[in-house]
Amino acid sequence: MLIALLIIFIGLAPWLLSLWVMRSAESQASQRIAAARLAVANRPLRTQLATDDRTYIQGLGYPIGDITCEYNARSNYIRCAVNPSGPCVDCHYYQPRTLDVRGEKI
Repeated sequence: MLIALLIIFIGLAPWLLSLWVMRSAESQASQRIAAARLAVANRPLRTQLATDDRTYIQGLGYPIGDITCEYNARSNYIRCAVNPSGPCVDCHYYQPRTLDVRGEKI
């Protein structure tokens, strides 16, 4: 009788161990997700850019930065590839945008 109980226990031990490991991993994952949600919720919002940094262009909207620069992304979110956070004033990467006579980029 004792041997039968020992065999049953040895047979169920891996299942019980894996169940315990799965539950603890699930608990840790949910705690990490909750911590990430709190971190994102408590992050301050990015302030709106100054109006002098935004220019309305028909068809583009309000791209930020100096739109005469070759590297300007013509985007509402980033200024350019080499200096995405700006400012454009006195940027040493500035390259004037080259246009042909029809006003199209070469």
